[in-house]
Amino acid sequence: MTDSQNSAREQTPDMALRIAAELPYLRRYARALTGNQDTGDRYAAATLEAILADRSILSGDDTPRVALFRAFHLVWSSTGTPVEASDGPGLEQRTQAMLAALTPNTREALLLRSVEEFRHDEIARIMDVTQEEAEELITIALREMESAIRGKVMVIEDEPLIAMDIRNIVTDMGHHVTGIARTRDQAVALGRKERPDLILADIQLADNSSGIDAVNILLKELGDVPVIFITAFPDRLLTGEKPEPAFLIAKPFTVEQVRSAVSQAMFFATTDTLVS
Repeated sequence: MTDSQNSAREQTPDMALRIAAELPYLRRYARALTGNQDTGDRYAAATLEAILADRSILSGDDTPRVALFRAFHLVWSSTGTPVEASDGPGLEQRTQAMLAALTPNTREALLLRSVEEFRHDEIARIMDVTQEEAEELITIALREMESAIRGKVMVIEDEPLIAMDIRNIVTDMGHHVTGIARTRDQAVALGRKERPDLILADIQLADNSSGIDAVNILLKELGDVPVIFITAFPDRLLTGEKPEPAFLIAKPFTVEQVRSAVSQAMFFATTDTLVS
């Protein structure tokens, strides 16, 4: 066996561990991209199958994280449609019509930048475009998605400064904030008072109540409402062991992350959330 073969064998376990560490974030990206946990997970699984079938996909100077997302995009670009077609009326049909109007590849670039926090040069590598093209795709995505929908946003957040930041970001985007709730009971009462078009919720609230519980109560009563969860520990919610939020922002967050998640969630109007 040659020295290069020995080196490759020694690196394989380490690479596998590093790829495994990035899988929760690939699943988060895939779910936000497709708007559906099952569909996103299928694309993530197909990515792993492609890597197992051709280890050269991970070769080169890319970091494991870039290599993994690049492998995903090889699968996505060859087989993917953002969401499954729906013959009947409802959210999926509306989403399909809206997606058809977007410039191709813009949502992918926006999510890679604002949610997964890749650099522009890394996005270019992942999507196999130039850095200038990657930057332009992000600009187009923000413009097209923010102009697509205006609505009412409800904020569930117990930290006053964070709540004010979120309110300012959302109102600057042209949305109306129905109010800010600091506990589960306040959130339920606020949602009942004025039905929101989007809920932006923290997980741990002021009285140790759960933002997840508040959201699930509201969704049972209000029906289809998209949800964005905020948490300081996103990895705890990306285990694959139970239903997960389609849109998840980690604390501390950036303005760009909130703007992107709000645009994506309003656009997809997904009701998938954490249900225990």
